[in-house]
Amino acid sequence: MSSYTPRVKVILKRHHCRYDRPGKGDHQIWYSPINGHKFPVDSNIRSRDLANVVLKQAGITDERFN
Repeated sequence: MSSYTPRVKVILKRHHCRYDRPGKGDHQIWYSPINGHKFPVDSNIRSRDLANVVLKQAGITDERFN
């Protein structure tokens, strides 16, 4: 099973989200201009559900992984 992280980052960048800073462990903190929140992105997202949670935290509701 491959990682969803590269595809999640492409979607985040398309919605003008940006990398903010390193987080704990292998996480990165990103900022979303959509809702003004910062949220963590794991460097190895293996679950479709977790990928969708990251998009939801970013305020992206029009794209989902099925």
